Amino acid sequence: MNTRRFYGLCIPLICLAVFSPGCEEAQNDRIFQVSTLQALMLGLYDGETTVAQLKQHGNHGIGTFNALNGEMVLLGDKVYRLRSDGQAEVVSPDTKTPFACATYFEPDVKYPLSGGRNFEQLKKALDAWLPTTNLPYAVRITGTFQYVKVRAVPKQKKPYPPLTEVAKTQPTFEFENVEGVMIGFRLPEYLAGVNMAGYHMHFLTKDRKGGGHVLEFKARDALVEVDDCRQLLLLLPDAKTFAGLDLTGVKEEDIHAVESTTQPTTQP
Repeated sequence: MNTRRFYGLCIPLICLAVFSPGCEEAQNDRIFQVSTLQALMLGLYDGETTVAQLKQHGNHGIGTFNALNGEMVLLGDKVYRLRSDGQAEVVSPDTKTPFACATYFEPDVKYPLSGGRNFEQLKKALDAWLPTTNLPYAVRITGTFQYVKVRAVPKQKKPYPPLTEVAKTQPTFEFENVEGVMIGFRLPEYLAGVNMAGYHMHFLTKDRKGGGHVLEFKARDALVEVDDCRQLLLLLPDAKTFAGLDLTGVKEEDIHAVESTTQPTTQP
């Protein structure tokens, strides 16, 4: 890669606000986030933000749905549910989310991903190559993959269990020689708890019929695109449940446990 079209760096602006979703004009280089990871970890699985409102803030995003009913991919003008059976479906505009983030994706750099590179190798390469890991980045990986392993959250029933318990029952799925796109973000360590620090990616097959939360992959011929984001607009839940949560009770090891817990793999 000969050119790095990153511009002058500045301190990321974190805007904490409780407001009516969609009331602000969309801006580039801004991540719009619904709720916090800590709240989701503690079982706040119902939200009031619709996917129609989420789309007012971006064309690239990930998250989940009320009752943890699957993984989310926002791609272009459509929002997909990646179900716990490994299948994907387009959701209706009035579907609600308790936790999601979105941005208008305009890549600043492109990085060819050679055959055989896996997820861990890509993380290390990008972290070394990016001008700073102190900025949030939107990441998109498009192409053909030798292998992709994903998982998807099953729908929960009330009273909702904490996410550490839900993670123990998440099924995993494997795809081989598959074309598709990975949508996600790379967030700085100082945002741990507010969101997932490091890389958080969701996979959607090219035929839009399957996918999930990315655990592992091995590329065949893919392109990585990165968009640096300098603002984070955080929409906090306007609910008594959120107000009563002890967000400091979420430990870093709990978050890592959720990330690493998987169930036996099945075919979608």
